[in-house]
Amino acid sequence: MRIFITGGAGFIGCNSADAFLQQGHEVVVFDNLSRVGGPANLAWLRERHGDGRFQFVQGDIRDYDALCTAIQGADVVLHLASQVAVTTSVIDPRHDFEVNALGTFNVLEAVRHHCPEAAVLYASTNKVYGSMTGLRVQEQATRYAYVDYTEGIPETYPLDFHSPYGCSKGAGDQYTIDYARIYGLKTLVFRQSCIYGPRQFGIEDQGWVAHFVIAAVKERPITIYGDGKQVRDLLHVHDLIRAYEQGIARIDELAGQAFNIGGGPKNALSVWAEFGPVLSALAKRPIPVTCREWRPGDQRVFIANIHKAAQLLDWQPTISPKEGIRQLYDWVVNNQHLF
Repeated sequence: MRIFITGGAGFIGCNSADAFLQQGHEVVVFDNLSRVGGPANLAWLRERHGDGRFQFVQGDIRDYDALCTAIQGADVVLHLASQVAVTTSVIDPRHDFEVNALGTFNVLEAVRHHCPEAAVLYASTNKVYGSMTGLRVQEQATRYAYVDYTEGIPETYPLDFHSPYGCSKGAGDQYTIDYARIYGLKTLVFRQSCIYGPRQFGIEDQGWVAHFVIAAVKERPITIYGDGKQVRDLLHVHDLIRAYEQGIARIDELAGQAFNIGGGPKNALSVWAEFGPVLSALAKRPIPVTCREWRPGDQRVFIANIHKAAQLLDWQPTISPKEGIRQLYDWVVNNQHLF
């Protein structure tokens, strides 16, 4: 197949490109190289795969004409390009809207006019469910826990776009579903939880697992907002890519649906009360942190209910946080020149 990946030089994008190239597919990476780590990830792909079945197009999803030229002939469109941080969206909501909402609209229109039979996978976010302040949550020794949603939040939970980022990603989420209904495009929405893994250049506002690991290895300061008991379900990028593969294989029967893709209850950790000891054990020393006030809208808990993905995609996470975090830690130690 010919697989077109927007944001293909990013963390998820380059890992996806690498996996599909190893399987023998052609891959076109479309990226503006604006993110930290993008040029390094692109160089890594070229080193591993050369320029045979791998093609790089430097472009921006806000440029509709460039998209239309590059996307032609695609059998699969993996739309990963995005503005990714809530805080950035609050500072510059226009940029956030143009990248996430208008950019996704451009991708869908380019598919509709130039490769309407392509499978389209959109990387959405659990932030489309909002801050979920109405949920009953109980405090435990090392974490917060849902009182009622013990298996996590299902796709049927009401959408509540919170923050400019939530609005822009949510708009893309709903456009992607509606283009299947109205125009017959073969689209899937993956509402992704906390994705982590090698080649992730995490920062404080996004990619916290990698950010904490990089900070620990480089002995940089770490700030915890809140009490560190807030819980996220972690999913290794290689497990995410398997979900993409299953979605592509089943696109004809599942088009127009949304799936929660995360680690689920078995792969959840609190961001410091439980993650901190894991990181300290890997570093073989205590990791100092500074605590500050909660950030507005921060969810006490987000755990995805992944039963729908298990049933319809025949998919389950296979890499535990303990194993995956160790792999990420080793990668950072062996690639410190990148940070």
